[in-house]
Amino acid sequence: MRYLTLEKAITAWRSIQPLSEEDRNRLSRRFTVDFNFNSNHMEGNTLTYGQTEILLLFGKVIGEANVKDVQDMTASNVTLKMMKEEALLKETPLTQNFIHTLHRTLLREDYTVYRNLPGGMQTSYTIHAGQYKTRPNSVITRYGDRFEYASPEETPALMTDLVDWYNSAEVSGKLSPVELAALFHYRYIRIHPFEDGNGRIARLMVNYILTRHDYPMIVVRSRLKNTYLEALHHADLMVGAAPHDGAHASLTKIRPFLQYFKQLMANEIYTDVCFLTEHDPSLWWYDGERIVFRSPHYGELLMMMMTEPVLTLSEMQSRMGINMSAVKKLVNLLLDKHYIERGSTEGSWRVFITPSIE
Repeated sequence: MRYLTLEKAITAWRSIQPLSEEDRNRLSRRFTVDFNFNSNHMEGNTLTYGQTEILLLFGKVIGEANVKDVQDMTASNVTLKMMKEEALLKETPLTQNFIHTLHRTLLREDYTVYRNLPGGMQTSYTIHAGQYKTRPNSVITRYGDRFEYASPEETPALMTDLVDWYNSAEVSGKLSPVELAALFHYRYIRIHPFEDGNGRIARLMVNYILTRHDYPMIVVRSRLKNTYLEALHHADLMVGAAPHDGAHASLTKIRPFLQYFKQLMANEIYTDVCFLTEHDPSLWWYDGERIVFRSPHYGELLMMMMTEPVLTLSEMQSRMGINMSAVKKLVNLLLDKHYIERGSTEGSWRVFITPSIE
């Protein structure tokens, strides 16, 4: 859509309501993989998009995978389900207990982090699941300076303020759900109440707020992480470095992040609309990207891989009527893009790119 705005995207979304059960299921499957993959990949999880899809939709681990990353991804999906269920209880106000429960489920248990200090000495500290931080936390920005979050002593009161403000603002209706979600996210990040998992919880809470107000959920794409962080940084410059100011920032002060957030929502919502309404054999979807193949051979090959339990290169050549070098070129490009992977048995394939026609 030319000059896409949030208003145009929402209008397009509402024009296709109500969704059929099949479309709701297609969107839910796609969101489950996209959200969990991106939110965790942004924090260093090493599972590929394909591994994430097989794990979350089929409960299987394929290829080499870090055990903790598998456990983290599984726990992330549990918290996503919990969040969606809680968001449907629209008469129930937000509580700190719910946020603690999400965090406890996400991290699963306390664990120890070890750090090497200059000079060869080692230090360690404990990450507490479901408990506010007990030690200061900060981040080194891309510009090399240290940015401090709220202190452990400040955190309980600031989180009380945040939750009380949200419940009051939601009832008053003075802010739109989009403004509520953006401002909650920003204030929460400036508090950084836990020792780990703050970004993942913040992105869950954004979708909690949107779901409560019947907006589609959104994904912050890992490949666009720098844009996300830059928007937060520009808002920080307007708000100031004091954690208390960040935890009580106004909508006006966070304008750079709000503008980013509205455009993010516009893009994600309109992508959902296109995913459900565009039907073309050459059009496919992968991690929120609209992939249009120039050659019909790609779509033909992918469909064969999806429907045939075993498909050798020779069989591909015979079915498609092209030479072997062309077949290998098609397959290698699909492998390089991670749209497909070789299966566990010879001639089997796993397809992770989604067709627009099912």
